[in-house]
Amino acid sequence: MQDILIINIKTLYGILPKETRIKKGPEMADFAGINNAWLLVENGLISAFGKMEDINFVNQQINKSVNKIDATGKLILPSFVDSHTHLVFARSREEEFVLKIKGATYEEIAAAGGGILNSARRLQQATEDELFESASHRLQELIRKGTGAIEIKSGYGLTVADEIKMLRVVKRLKEKASIPIKATFLGAHTYPAEYKQNHEGYLHLILDEMLPNIAAEGLADYIDVFCEAGFFSPEETTRILEAGVKYGLKAKIHGNQLGRNGGVQVAVAHNAISVDHLEHTGDEEIELLKNSATLPVGLPGCSFYLGLPYTPAKKLINAGLPVVLASDLNPGSSPAGDMRFITALGCIQMKLTPEESFNATTINGAAALELSGDVGSITIGKKANFILTRQIPSLAWIPYAHQSEWIDSVFINGEVFK
Repeated sequence: MQDILIINIKTLYGILPKETRIKKGPEMADFAGINNAWLLVENGLISAFGKMEDINFVNQQINKSVNKIDATGKLILPSFVDSHTHLVFARSREEEFVLKIKGATYEEIAAAGGGILNSARRLQQATEDELFESASHRLQELIRKGTGAIEIKSGYGLTVADEIKMLRVVKRLKEKASIPIKATFLGAHTYPAEYKQNHEGYLHLILDEMLPNIAAEGLADYIDVFCEAGFFSPEETTRILEAGVKYGLKAKIHGNQLGRNGGVQVAVAHNAISVDHLEHTGDEEIELLKNSATLPVGLPGCSFYLGLPYTPAKKLINAGLPVVLASDLNPGSSPAGDMRFITALGCIQMKLTPEESFNATTINGAAALELSGDVGSITIGKKANFILTRQIPSLAWIPYAHQSEWIDSVFINGEVFK
């Protein structure tokens, strides 16, 4: 691994001191940067940066074999951190896309055996190797688009064997990938058809069979529940989260996507790391979040695709809260994991400033995965995971011209990712 010195950077963005874990409220408007900058990477880590006027001193100190890169007219940004994905799945669901065009709702498709159950049937037929190969391909594509850390959920297995199969795929991805990955057990994604009238039977599978086996193999970092009307009630969610804690799994929640159904209340009561979706969020939920450590995560790709309301991100920020934005990559309701588009939607649809949107997809995303010490900002000692842009006029130009190819190179651990 060769050390690199990038010089003449138009602006080096996302600079934070090491102790900063997250940005909240008015802090999110500051995506701190240095104009006319340099950045030094040693042993895959960010080791120093500063203004070009100091470069002569730096040149005297560094190894003469360092690889120098001239970034005249280009920006550097921290790589994206995507804290909510369903990256492992067996097949796309474009036939449901057509049904949506014809007017079918998300709930109608799910009630007819589509949606999550559709993906579950296909995943149960796929081998672990097949799932690993397809997920690896997706992951490589996302890294090339700027993602430098990611979370991946199970939830399309819905049997003991198939939930474990999914999480074994995630474990293999962790071992092979060049970026940090967190694994989330989402066996409580929906009730399988055979348990629609026997919730207690499926809860037994989760609590007494899935969880012990997953914990024994060390397959998950978090536990998640789809806490919505027609899926898992707040009471059922509570039982699952409390069981997960006994196995060392911290909570995450899918909540308030389809209505104000108690997801935020359950998340806060159980000290969840995050509550994700929040398309339906009122003042009561905002007050609860203000008095908790649970992070609100918006998934604008899902709102865009399904025509749902967008998470009230600006209202959350104005209340002094942090906001995280993630892709929700999945084959049914957000079939795109490009965090460049998520950042643009943050500006275009959620009315965040570019600075707020980039903080939501970098340092705050890292906080939602408890990775703030490793990624999410330009900070001495963190992984050298960052994006070098092409020659572009400004930071605001990125979401403004969001269909333009603005990335020159993605660096992962200090090396250009290819």
